[in-house]
Amino acid sequence: MIVLRAAKPNDVALLRYWDQQPHIIASDPDSDWDWETELLHTPDWREQLIAELDGRPIGVIQIIDPAREDSHYWGKISANFRAIDIWIGEASELGKGYGTQMMQLALARCFAAPAVTAVLIDPLVSNVRAHRFYERLGFQKLERRRFGNDDCFVYRLRRTDWDALGR
Repeated sequence: MIVLRAAKPNDVALLRYWDQQPHIIASDPDSDWDWETELLHTPDWREQLIAELDGRPIGVIQIIDPAREDSHYWGKISANFRAIDIWIGEASELGKGYGTQMMQLALARCFAAPAVTAVLIDPLVSNVRAHRFYERLGFQKLERRRFGNDDCFVYRLRRTDWDALGR
């Protein structure tokens, strides 16, 4: 059973290790998450969560309010959205359904706030496996967009679609 818990400063070494894994670099090649600083900074518009399987860390999820986050990564965006970043730390844990469980937990957190109307994600255009994953969860592709150097697709899951799936 997977549970999500708040990431803590003592998770930095593990997160740095995961950041060096080839499958993580391939999905997010230009990012430095600066975990040492970010895990000490806990604004109310962001959650950084560790996914644990039977008490063993297997992945990380970040949920943000894109209208309120301080880097303005998503540009000018309406209120009542959430955006998710997710990855599984070890390649040996891919393809086992853990990502699906992690996303379902994250989406339930997002939609627990009644005002949230939709969730956004932005996988690289080259990450075809991620596209299929998000589409299976009900996300719909909206557009192709550049975020800095990254060529991405923006996907959205509306609350109405989440509700229609019986979640």
